[in-house]
Amino acid sequence: MHSRTPAWYSRRTSLWRDWPAEVLLERKRRAEARISVVIPARDEERTVAGVVGSIRAALMEQIPLVDELVVIDSDSADGTATVAARAGATVYRARDVVSELGAYPGKGEALWKSLFVTEGDLLVFIDADLTHWGPHFVTGLLGPLFADPGVLLVKGFYARIAARTDGSASTEGGRVTELVARPLLSLWWPELTGVVQPLAGEWAARRELMESLPIPVGYGVELSTLLDTAARFGLDGIAQVDLGSRAHSHQTDHDLALMAAELLIVAERRRQAKGAWEVSGGPVPADPWLQQFVREGGQVRPVARAIPARERPPVAGLARRPPGREDVWR
Repeated sequence: MHSRTPAWYSRRTSLWRDWPAEVLLERKRRAEARISVVIPARDEERTVAGVVGSIRAALMEQIPLVDELVVIDSDSADGTATVAARAGATVYRARDVVSELGAYPGKGEALWKSLFVTEGDLLVFIDADLTHWGPHFVTGLLGPLFADPGVLLVKGFYARIAARTDGSASTEGGRVTELVARPLLSLWWPELTGVVQPLAGEWAARRELMESLPIPVGYGVELSTLLDTAARFGLDGIAQVDLGSRAHSHQTDHDLALMAAELLIVAERRRQAKGAWEVSGGPVPADPWLQQFVREGGQVRPVARAIPARERPPVAGLARRPPGREDVWR
């Protein structure tokens, strides 16, 4: 572990119970801050209503902490948008937001587009596929942002509950974290090895931070935000919160391999630029492909998949227009 990491871990790690909603509400009022919760979603009609409904009931109706609850739908082929809207979210289709800037598939694209349609000073990002979680994820992530103006990014971490084939539960999981992200940090960014879940899908940030960073269009957004924040502002700009336990739907190994390739691209660009926060072009191909193999009908055949390698520019450098009613999905 890096020599600075233990002190950072002790100073910047907290528990979700440290941040009760009533206390945060009072701090929010004093700060005159607005809070937006953003849920990127694609084909999550089975779970998104539970996520939206729980946050709305606990943190908008019972306690008026959250000002905006927004779902960014990324080309869902199912009823995700309809279900989310019925549960109480404001829903936007990612490709319809600032459509003049084009559209890419991917989680990072949804988060980048959310910056154009939300107004919150503090942004909380929550995955749409959660099955074991609670609204305390939101309050826990907000706590360090209200407690210290020097904190810009808050990462969640938790025991990851994965269902075994025999029906029992395990806290194992996070294959891409353990096999890709953690080795990358250990080799090239050892000062960040105290971050328990570097790829956690639940995190929060100040708007000015998010608008100042380039954002990969795919699954590299969590890693890029962590690396870029540390490069620009140092370890003390980052905090983390133990959110308890979490379960969500799991992806196939082939899909995780594509995610891993995206992370390698994000890391390579920033490794080349280490010592400066700007993203360099690096040796990464402009349109890389991942070669995989599938077995069908007793035969093995190759399958090539495009690796999302594009990065959106910082929103702060773009002209913004307020979202109109025509932008909202209905």
